[in-house]
Amino acid sequence: MNNRMFLSPPHMGGGEFDLIREVFASNWIAPTGPMLTAFEERLSTVTGIAHVVGLSSGTAALHLALRLCGIAPGDEVWGSTLTFIGGVAPILYQGAVPVFFDVDQELLIDLDLFETELRIAAKSGKLPKVVITTDLYGHVPDLARIERLQAEYDFDWISDSAEALGSTRDGRHAGKGARFAILSFNGNKIITTSGGGALASDEPDLIREAQFLAAQARDSAPHYEHSTFGYNYRLSNVSAAIGVGQLRVLEDRVNARRRIFETYRHLLAYLPGFTFIEEPTGLRSNRWLTTVMIDARRAGVDREKIRLALEAGDIESRPLWKPMHMQPVFANAPRKGGAIAEQLFANGLCLPSGSAMTDKDIERVVTMITRVVSARQ
Repeated sequence: MNNRMFLSPPHMGGGEFDLIREVFASNWIAPTGPMLTAFEERLSTVTGIAHVVGLSSGTAALHLALRLCGIAPGDEVWGSTLTFIGGVAPILYQGAVPVFFDVDQELLIDLDLFETELRIAAKSGKLPKVVITTDLYGHVPDLARIERLQAEYDFDWISDSAEALGSTRDGRHAGKGARFAILSFNGNKIITTSGGGALASDEPDLIREAQFLAAQARDSAPHYEHSTFGYNYRLSNVSAAIGVGQLRVLEDRVNARRRIFETYRHLLAYLPGFTFIEEPTGLRSNRWLTTVMIDARRAGVDREKIRLALEAGDIESRPLWKPMHMQPVFANAPRKGGAIAEQLFANGLCLPSGSAMTDKDIERVVTMITRVVSARQ
């Protein structure tokens, strides 16, 4: 296993251990403390979103956002079908109904389809209360267009930016402009706190309420008094110390992953049937994971053959997220389209993209892929 190449392993090196020592020296081990405050403040600076609360996961952040939006049993929540289960499951926590939308060739919710369905829903008086957009693999949708639609149709917009820390669109950080933005610092993300997430908003009252709910909704009293129920969702001061160190090198990590993407594209784009997701004007993706689309008819080999060959060589790769409308748990969920998401899932492969990768590591992946393609010609 020493020679195994992982898809997106943690990349330490921003002074994290020294910061953890500070935490231990101060004995601020509990869920709150100065490192957590510093981490939240620095996330606010990075994203341009005024208020941030550190949480145990991005999934917890989404759950709180939905509750603060007033989502109740039977409400519809619209969002992209091409996403991770953590970006959808909290809808079920609230007893609501997910409605899945197809994506475009940028991997993002199809805004033309979305706008059409909003017009139809408005005529029938059945507009969604909440819409979740997903910044998949670091790609960010047209924020200005979503803002215009939000203003016209009056839904709450939650930006699932769990995979997009450090990404921008038209000069704005991912999630900026949404009522809530969701961030994740899982071990495989562009920066990590080992686990963890954050909820960001420009509305201070909402973040204060999120802090309250995330700490078991304890009322102000000398004893434990509860007028409502909450959750054990706060990020620990120890984990936040790791995050403070990681944020110091965020731009380095973004640049590294963008370089890795460009190297893969330079070395593989000549192969028949191999294409990469381009950036539209105005987008600067963090390229959290490099994704390649493999047209089996042109390449002579499909995505799964390549994935298995890489696995045999101790190289981890992974298909794109399986669309939610194809998941057994959502077999009966309503959806709008889905053919493009299905095609992307069938053809798409995430390549090793860890920011500590060397040119030799990339060459190892590329050599394996070209060997498989050559053998099939």
